[in-house]
Amino acid sequence: MEGFPDPKDLLPHRHPFLLVDEIIGLVPGESCTATWTLTGDEWFFAGHFPDRPTLPGVLMVEALAQAAGVAALADAKFAGKIPLFGGIDKARFRRQVGPGDTLTLEGRLGRMGSRAGKGAGTASVNGKLACEAEMLFVIADL
Repeated sequence: MEGFPDPKDLLPHRHPFLLVDEIIGLVPGESCTATWTLTGDEWFFAGHFPDRPTLPGVLMVEALAQAAGVAALADAKFAGKIPLFGGIDKARFRRQVGPGDTLTLEGRLGRMGSRAGKGAGTASVNGKLACEAEMLFVIADL
């Protein structure tokens, strides 16, 4: 598939909480590969931590959820819906991520029903795993 959509065309998130910059792979209803480049100007680096800016792990998990959300919302059966967190399982953080890093986000959907579903994802920097998690989604109307 060439010419992937802009993440804003699928996700309802907006700055400063849109954590997907570019979609680089998409199979609607199945998976999404996306990137998020950290410039160092992001709001959270000022306090987390001033002497060693580090991306908070919870924001990596949110970025994974947004990548999986792109996969769900690209499927016509979820048009006009929004996937909300229902739970996070088996989240593991493997390395620190900081200014100048580009996260490659791989979100995969598992079993999806009309009102809920499961997904999983990994975030990596230069091919090195930074975060992995399993997620539960509740599908709601916008």
